[in-house]
Amino acid sequence: MSKSFKSISAFGEDKDHETIIGMLIERIAQEMNVGVEIKWRRSSRGYGKVISDLREYLYDIKSQGTFVDLIVVATDANCKGYNTRYKEISIDRNFMPPIVCAIPDPHIEHWLLLDSAAFKKAFGYGFDAIKKKCERDFYKKSLSEAYINANVDPSGDSVEYARKIISKIDLKRAAKDDLSLQKFLDDLRQALK
Repeated sequence: MSKSFKSISAFGEDKDHETIIGMLIERIAQEMNVGVEIKWRRSSRGYGKVISDLREYLYDIKSQGTFVDLIVVATDANCKGYNTRYKEISIDRNFMPPIVCAIPDPHIEHWLLLDSAAFKKAFGYGFDAIKKKCERDFYKKSLSEAYINANVDPSGDSVEYARKIISKIDLKRAAKDDLSLQKFLDDLRQALK
């Protein structure tokens, strides 16, 4: 079976979104035998800028046409919950090209902490299950503590650390434990078909 190819425009709040969501897209695409090229547009400016840039981009697509197959929007739920944040983004589900939302609830770092076994495979030391909390920087601190406990420098190469975790994570099990991850993976798989 020959490999299909998808061009993706992606929007994210910051470098963590770009890194983690990008790696998840690549992993799912590889599992589906789909080649992808991801072009990140204006990440690292926060939620408000992501949404205004997205709306401007969608307007341009409507008026000028598009050469992308898929749009991905990544923004944290920030304790508002997936559904509330999704409604705030107000995506037209019938828009072409399809738009997939990655809305980690509450924050993107939570997705890296869903599978202690994957963390242990990547770094030699796992962590106790972390209860869901709505507290600013809670998951960043928890991730740093997990790195420290595994004798890994938390100020080191966060891209490489994320790559190690994402390559080992049991996505099926992690998605069972996190509805926001499940929704993203389901929508992404559907859009990559």
